Order: sequence, then structure tokens, then C-alpha cells
Amino acid sequence: MSSTVISGAHVVTMDAARAEYPGGYVVLEGSRITEVGAGTGPCPDGARLVDGRGCLLTPGLVNTHQHLYQWVTRGLAVDETLFGWLRKLYPVWAGIDEHAVNVAARGALAWLARTGCTTSADHHYVFPHGGGDLLAAEIEAARDVGLRFHPCRGSMDLGRSDGGLPPDEVVEDRDAVLTASAEAADRWHDPSPGSMLRVALAPCSPFSVTGELMRESAELARNRGLRLHTHLAETLDEESFCRERFGASPLEYVESLGWTGPDVWFAHAVHLDDAAVKRIGVTRTGVAHCPSSNARLGAGIARARDLRDAGGPVGLGVDGAASNEAGSLLEEVRHALLFARARGGPEEMKVREALELATLGGAALLGRAEEIGSIQAGKLADLALWRIDGFAHADVADPVAALVLGTPPPLELLLVDGRPVVEHDHALGVDEETLAREATAVHRTLLERATP
Repeated sequence: MSSTVISGAHVVTMDAARAEYPGGYVVLEGSRITEVGAGTGPCPDGARLVDGRGCLLTPGLVNTHQHLYQWVTRGLAVDETLFGWLRKLYPVWAGIDEHAVNVAARGALAWLARTGCTTSADHHYVFPHGGGDLLAAEIEAARDVGLRFHPCRGSMDLGRSDGGLPPDEVVEDRDAVLTASAEAADRWHDPSPGSMLRVALAPCSPFSVTGELMRESAELARNRGLRLHTHLAETLDEESFCRERFGASPLEYVESLGWTGPDVWFAHAVHLDDAAVKRIGVTRTGVAHCPSSNARLGAGIARARDLRDAGGPVGLGVDGAASNEAGSLLEEVRHALLFARARGGPEEMKVREALELATLGGAALLGRAEEIGSIQAGKLADLALWRIDGFAHADVADPVAALVLGTPPPLELLLVDGRPVVEHDHALGVDEETLAREATAVHRTLLERATP
């Protein structure tokens, strides 16, 4: 079992005491953290020594909502609201296949890694007829990049002809969805400690999925010990859709189908009244806060402080790159902080609370709070080492503020399961120049396929 010692960094543990160690150290044995503390620390024989002087060491960041396939459809419908954006992009997404998804997933995951992410969920809900094994394509990409991965087998079965939003060519039959969901769980889900791959079930949204599929997916997931994920309360259009079609708010509707509880997390949750916020807290339902995407689409901003105070876990998500072209998880930390303060002043969210959303909060949403999200002995060795002694950050008094409020610093080292994934701002698992050319080619092909 290999050993690694990182010493000299400002260590932000995110443990229960929120301990920080200026000039501290962390010792890793294989995939686990064994020691954390102040000073230089021990030096086991044969250990890899990492000089952390001039750096900030944080837990690896956790991305709780993403659509990886959208990496190859960026820059489209840039001035649309959600429903208009979807109507323009559905025909493009109808052309995705295994190759497109693999290229997109490698691009999006590599960039997530470059921005400090060690664990990512993905919500994949577009399965065009004849597109191939799209879930396998993104799982292969995650293995290539080296990230801990939580793919969510999404679905849509409410097409336009039945009153839904998506065109009929991108929806699936309900029985086929349930069969594919069960097969994905049997084939890919690894519930063991330290797992690099866990599956969740994720019907897309109230305006693209029937109530029957929502209910049966929840039953299937709970029978197999899987978590549940969906979009909810992202826009006022969705609120109107649910009121007109179901006579209920989005939260009231999905709760009637079994979609609240500590095994459920919603993406967005922007348009919630006080009663809905309280209900999410009481049921310990999680929320993936996606500030950049919500702002890009003009949807609004989630009440992150109120949701946290109500008692539900809140994490961060970059969302799909078609509605957040940056695709940077560190950027979400900064935007979560700034947008919260724009709503309620500096006490609405503190700098370290914003970092907490991306670490402990994300770990809680994915059911991994005992394994990731903080730097503690016994937890998995998922760590991000940020260089903050350069021109852009050297004179920032608070090293955590340098990370959260400053320009994104260089990523000196990213470890996942104790293995290097990024070194000196370079993703080791991909050839970035080749991948850029592949992504450009796929983007052009998809636009050609979508042209009448």
C-alpha cells in the first residue's frame, strides 16, 4: 500500500470542529486518510512527499447535478428561458449516440477535475432510439478521467403528443425505462465502502415524465437501495404547468408520488414558498443548488440559506454545460456565495459555508457523508491542493477567501482515492488538445443532424 504525505499547506479539514491547520500535514495510506494535523507530521519510509507550501488543501469538491452530454452542445439558445431553451435543444440532443456521449463526458468530467471536483453525479435522461449504450459510454469516460462517479439513469415518457414538453422522438416507453433502470442497477451499482461507482434513478421532471413512472421508479429504487434524483421547481413555467395539469405545486405533486425523504435530492428548487421550504427540511430531502445555470436561464436563485436552516442538506451542481458553459464547480462556490449575499447581505452566507456546500453538503446529498466531504482520518483520500502563492492570490489574508472570492487558482494536485487525477493544472487521464478537437467535431455533427 503506497503512502503519501502532503505537508506545509493550509489544511481546511471541514471536520465537525471545522479545524484548520496553517502549515499542516495530511498522511494517506492507499485510498484512505490516516493522519491530519499541525506541523510537518511523520514521514513513513518510501512515502511520496508533496510540498504543500504556498497551497491550500481542501476536501475534493462534490458535484451533485450535471448533464455531461451537454458539453458538446454549448453556446446555443443563449438568450432563452428554460422552456424556450429546451425546445431549441431537444432536436439537437435527439442526435446523440455513444460516441457523442463519451466525448462529451470526458470533456465535462476532465474540466470538473480541473476545477477541484473529485466526485460527480450525472443526470442522463435523453436516450434517442438507436443511440446505443449511453450510460456505459459515460461510465467509461469517468473511469478514463479518474473521478468517483454517480450516474443517474434518467428518463422521459411524457412526450409532446401527450401534453409534455419534449418531442416524442426522445421519450421512452415506461416499461422499457423500468427494465433499463433495473438493468443499470444490476450491472453498474457498487454499494461497497469506497465505491467509485454508484447508480441512482432520475426521471427527468414533472413536465416530461408521467406520474406512473415517477411512482414506479421510486419503488424500484427503494427496493434496490438506490437514491432518487429529479429536477424540481426550477421555473415559474413549471409551477404553472403543475398547477394546471395536477392541481398542485411541483413539491406537492412529487411528494404525492413518494418523492421526498433522505434518499431523494432535487435539482434547483428555486421557486418554493415558506411551506415548501419547511417541508423539504422536515423530510430531510436534499437540494442541488445550481446558481450559475439558474442565472444563465433567468430562472431565479434558490433560497439556500433558508433550505439549510430548515434542516435539509444542500449541495452544489454545475448543471449541464448547455446552460452553464463554464462547467466549473469552483465557480459555483463563488456564485452561491455572491448570489446569496445579493439576496440577504453578508450574513446570508459566509465564505466557509459556501465551501461547505461543495464538500460536506454534496457528500450528504449523494449518501457519502461518512466517506468524503472532509479531511479526517479514515475517510477516502479525495483531496484538492490549490496554489495560492502566485500573483493573483499571494496577498489575500484569508486563504479560504482567496479560493472562494478570488480568481480560480491553479490546481497543483487533485487526488481521487489516493491517485493523482490532476497535476500542475493538467488532467492526466485525457489529451486535452485531442479532446477539444473531438468535441468540436461532435458539436458540428449534432447541428448537422438537427438541421431539417
